[in-house]
Amino acid sequence: MRPSSRFVLGAGAALLVIGSVAAEADVVSRHVLANGMRVLVRENHGAPVVAISLQTRAGSHFETAGTAGVTNFLQRVLLRGTTKRSAVRLAEAAEDIGGQLDAGADVESAHVRAEALARHSEALLELVAEVVLSPAFRPEEVEKERRLVLSQIRARADSPFQAGLDGLLRALYGPHPYAWPSLGTRASLERLTREALVARYREIYRPDGMVLAVSGEIESKRVVKTAERLFGKLARPGGEGPTPPPVGEARTVRRVLERPAHQAHVMVGYRGPGLGDPAYPAVRVLTAVLGGGMASRLFVELRDKQGLAYSVGALTPYRTESAFIAAYVGTAPARLATAEASVMRELERLRTGGVGEPELARAKAYLLGTLAMDRRTNARRAWYLAFFEVVGAGADFPERYARAIEAVTGEDVAAAAARWLVHPSVVVLAPPR
Repeated sequence: MRPSSRFVLGAGAALLVIGSVAAEADVVSRHVLANGMRVLVRENHGAPVVAISLQTRAGSHFETAGTAGVTNFLQRVLLRGTTKRSAVRLAEAAEDIGGQLDAGADVESAHVRAEALARHSEALLELVAEVVLSPAFRPEEVEKERRLVLSQIRARADSPFQAGLDGLLRALYGPHPYAWPSLGTRASLERLTREALVARYREIYRPDGMVLAVSGEIESKRVVKTAERLFGKLARPGGEGPTPPPVGEARTVRRVLERPAHQAHVMVGYRGPGLGDPAYPAVRVLTAVLGGGMASRLFVELRDKQGLAYSVGALTPYRTESAFIAAYVGTAPARLATAEASVMRELERLRTGGVGEPELARAKAYLLGTLAMDRRTNARRAWYLAFFEVVGAGADFPERYARAIEAVTGEDVAAAAARWLVHPSVVVLAPPR
C-alpha cells in the first residue's frame, strides 16, 4: 500500500525515499522489492544482536463485529507450527540461535517479531519467513490457541482498568472497530473457524502491504539480498488490501458499569485527531500536561492534594484515524463522586485556561524523554520503523514527530483543548450498591 499524503507534521516534512537518510546518528536504508514489499535496515554495531519486525497492514481497525480478534488470533496461530516444524520446534530453532519469536496484532498492524545473535541473522530471517510463508493451520493447534486467547479475554475483563477502558472505547466509537480490543470478544473468538483464519491470512499477507524492518549488527545489502531470496517470489495480488470503515460522529455518553471490586474507576474520554492531523502533536502535549507523569495536573491535584487516587493518568495512542484522549482515576468507592467531579473540573480548566511556559516545557520534555527511552533497543527500533512505514506515516515519523513536539506552543495546546475537549464520554466502573 502506498503511504498516505495525509501523514504530514510540519512544513517540509517528507517520507523516506529510496536510498538512505540520517536521523539521530542512525542511517536507515530503504529498499522496495519488485513485488512491492518494503525492506528497512538500521545498521547498529553497538552490540552483536539483531532484531526483526515484519508487519503487515492489518489489525482490529480492519475487522467487523463478527470477526473481531481474527487478526490477533491468526498471528498467534502462525507460531503454532509451519509445514516444516511444530510450535515446539519453532521455539527450539529460535533458542538455538540465541533468540526468540513472537507474533500478534494490535489496532493498526499485525506483526512477527524476532531477535537473535547477529552472527545468526540469516537464519533468523529464514525463520521469520518460514512462519509467515508456510503456516500449517493444524486444527488441534488452532483450538489450543483459541483457548489461550479466550483466557486472555477473561483476564482482561477481570482487570478494572482494562474493563473500564473497553467500556470507554465502546462509548466513544459505537459500532466502529476502534470500539473493541485487538484480542476481540468472546462471542467472535468462539465463532471463528480455521477457514476464517486461512482467509484472513490470504487477505493480509500481500507483499505491497508488508514491511520488513531489521535493526542491529548487520549489513544492509546482505539483508536486502536475503529478503529478495525469501520473499521475492511472493505474488502481488490485484486490487487493494483491507479498507477500514469511516469513524462516525462523536457523541456525549455517561455509563455506569457495576463490577465486584475494591476500587472504583472513572474514565473520561474524547475523540481526538489521528496521526496525520496537524493538531496531533499539540494533543499529545495536552495529554501529558493532564496526566503524563507525577508532575501532571491530575496526579498533583487528585493524588497529592486531595488524596483521592490509587492510580491516575491520561493517554492518547497512535491511531491513523481518530485517536482518543482518555483521563482516568482509580479511587475508593466512597469517594467516587468527588473523584469524578475533580477529573471533570481539571479537564474544563485545561479546556478554558491554557498552560504556562514551565508546565508546557515539562510536558514536552516528558514526551520526548519517553519516546527516546522507548527506542533504546534494537527490537523497539525495528518496531518503530516497521509500524510507521506500514501505516503510511513513513519510517521517519518519530523524528518528525519529535520536532513537531518541540515546536508546540501554549497557543497550540489551548487551540487543541478548545477543539477536542468537547463531547466527553464518561464510564464509571463501580462495585454493586
